[in-house]
Amino acid sequence: MSELLNITIGDLLEKRAEENPNHEALVYADRGLRYTYHSFNEYCRTVAKGFMKLGLEKGEHVAIWASNTPEWVSAQFATGKIGSVLVTVNTNYQAAELEYLLQQSDATTIILMEKYRDQSYIDILYKIAPELKTSQPGQLKCSKLPFLKNVIVLGEKRFAGTYSWEDVVALGEGCSDESLNERLLSLQPDDVINMQYTSGTTGFPKGVMLTHSNVVNNALNIAACMKLTKDDRLCIPVPFFHCFGCVIGTLACVSVGATMVPVQEFQPDTVLQTVEQEKCTALHGVPTMFIAEINSKNFTKYNLQSLRTGVMAGSNCPIEVMKAVIEKMGIEEITICYGQTESSPVITQTRTDDPINLRVESVGRALPEVEVKIVEPGTAHEVPIGTQGELCTKGYHVMKGYYNNPEATEQAIDKEGWLHTGDLAIMDENGYCKITGRLKDMIIRGGENVYPREIEEFLYSHPDILDVQVVGVPDEIYGEEVMAWIILRDYANITAEEVKEYCKGKISKHKIPKHITFTKEYPM
Repeated sequence: MSELLNITIGDLLEKRAEENPNHEALVYADRGLRYTYHSFNEYCRTVAKGFMKLGLEKGEHVAIWASNTPEWVSAQFATGKIGSVLVTVNTNYQAAELEYLLQQSDATTIILMEKYRDQSYIDILYKIAPELKTSQPGQLKCSKLPFLKNVIVLGEKRFAGTYSWEDVVALGEGCSDESLNERLLSLQPDDVINMQYTSGTTGFPKGVMLTHSNVVNNALNIAACMKLTKDDRLCIPVPFFHCFGCVIGTLACVSVGATMVPVQEFQPDTVLQTVEQEKCTALHGVPTMFIAEINSKNFTKYNLQSLRTGVMAGSNCPIEVMKAVIEKMGIEEITICYGQTESSPVITQTRTDDPINLRVESVGRALPEVEVKIVEPGTAHEVPIGTQGELCTKGYHVMKGYYNNPEATEQAIDKEGWLHTGDLAIMDENGYCKITGRLKDMIIRGGENVYPREIEEFLYSHPDILDVQVVGVPDEIYGEEVMAWIILRDYANITAEEVKEYCKGKISKHKIPKHITFTKEYPM
């Protein structure tokens, strides 16, 4: 397994470009965009110099609000070269959420798409910062957002008070390499370089501060567990604004010199077509994405023989889904990852040669150089092997803390440096962990502990059920009751009563969902 690297994101890309200049780094199949490692590194250097011309300093916060565009990847590595902190913004955010993030993060710059689906991002920004309409680019003075100065819009159209992405590139082209090299040399692997907002268990979202060292080494070890090499081509349909996209995806590729093949916005057929066209050897996704791909009407038309490995993560993986991914998609070396943003994100991962039962019944074992223990919730006491408790982790991957929130940081990371995940788990004698629930998700029904995961796994065994999520809802008599949100297969037409009947005699009476709602989709 890999040694830990003492390197910044900017230097990592420089190194890969030096080693394999003509190897493909970034490919957008749908728009014929192809960068080699040399040309991608040069382009990121130009963008980095453009950012410096705008006055961006080391440690300054740059928010990015866009789907998986080429500019997103360029911004990730360009900020990595100048030491500005990339603050990732969820593409589903609305005005109040964006305003909160920009205020709490002290972002001086925002890069945004003009619009996403039916949302006009630029209109939302004008609503929060009306002063932008009468500002000169780079000189915004907004009462609500005192730090925000620069607004950079992706796309052809021009908007009042903003720069275009092309303006930034043009600024960079007129800037010397010396100043950038000097900045690169001034950065340390332990500097914060990435900030992601996560809701955690209570209150408003918190900005998780991740360093070069956190994410580069996590990416490298994830790649090692997948047996990813420079000869691999990874299709990335998961959003960049999550660690899944920008660490397990783009950075894992660059850590070994593999080819990134992003999909801008998830559509099952676009993913399948991209895999076939680009002969991708690896594919990432949350279980719901794999379910959608396998259930595409055109699934059998695509040639997916190139696929070998990848990562399924983000939520529990149902056994039937894992079998279908291996058997129908041919991803025989697919791995399961578990973690959270606060751990950069991966804590445990299965290995490519693990038997299928370990890949569906566990979330793998600790990554190299990562410690994991299971403790009695609320204490530091380790529980015996096979006993449920809270999963804690320690190592290079633990975040620096929450931005401007020392109290929350103290609650999450104890004095010995252990991050308390809030997840309930069981560890076996070989170190393989099984996530059994979330401390806060556990349903307590009339004094009985009920774990949603267990009920979900059971309901997946019903032939008509495509996907299911189980939650607790308030109940006057029992305190909480079990509710299941179910997506049926296209042909299916079953009732809530039939689902309950299916449960009888197979799972305990108190675990049978009292409330059942059928839905067409979940928020992704």
